[in-house]
Amino acid sequence: MHSSGIRRGQQLGWLVAGALSMVTAGLGVLDREIYLGLIAPSTRPGAFSQDVITVIAGSTLCGLGLARTRCGPKLELVALGLLGYLLYGYGIYVIERVYNVLYLNYLLIFGLAGWLVVLGSVDLVRRTAEWASLPPRFRRVSACVALLQPMIFYPLWISMLTPLMVHREQIDSLYSVFILDLALVMPAFLLVSVGQFRSRGWALVLAPVMFVLGAVLILSLLLSELVKPAFGSPVAMSGVVPSALLTALFAVVAILSLRWLHLGPVTLGQAKPNTSGKTRTTTQAQTAYTSR
Repeated sequence: MHSSGIRRGQQLGWLVAGALSMVTAGLGVLDREIYLGLIAPSTRPGAFSQDVITVIAGSTLCGLGLARTRCGPKLELVALGLLGYLLYGYGIYVIERVYNVLYLNYLLIFGLAGWLVVLGSVDLVRRTAEWASLPPRFRRVSACVALLQPMIFYPLWISMLTPLMVHREQIDSLYSVFILDLALVMPAFLLVSVGQFRSRGWALVLAPVMFVLGAVLILSLLLSELVKPAFGSPVAMSGVVPSALLTALFAVVAILSLRWLHLGPVTLGQAKPNTSGKTRTTTQAQTAYTSR
């Protein structure tokens, strides 16, 4: 299939995933009893905040999917980050066995978002990684910020898992966070960080995806702290401050990454090495790039 056809298919996928998530999360916001008996009472603020943020993420995906003009690569990066958030959020509901009337929706969104992330990332890297570049100083900053998540959450989650492993205990809720973070999210941040330190094009392309994902995900955690009084619990500043700082950090780095990331061929008259170590002229590069 031609690349333009693939991208149109991706936009259709964004529209479907966005619409499904808007409806599903909207029902969760309107009906607070939908999770009754299926999740721990202490996690209900988190479920509510996740649904609120999901409605916003879903509506944004719908807007990108309905765009009449073809979305450029940078908007594709934003869409992939939002899909990553849906993958994570509904992965929690799927793994935690939230068997309410919406469970099949959870499965559908989880699977659809996962495939759209994988296929969209592969296609975007194929089209743009060869020419991706960032200012060297910001590339190092971006790599350090990407490394921050693994540095925080690997020790934290492993320290929480170790006593459970030693005493052979099982927990009844939020075990999905350990699975998703340790098996998927933290390795992805780590790979992107190392790739940026080594100036790999694929890492430069995918870093904004991870920062968008991180900003939206931690914003959901921040909101869950702020809405606790509505569920009979006090707000804990120990949860608000770190979440607010991390949300701001990831949002700023995501915006700067999208602004300064260069995805096109080099300027006229220069040559740039391709992945095989040979060089091509800019005229040839521009022809190849635009034909995609």
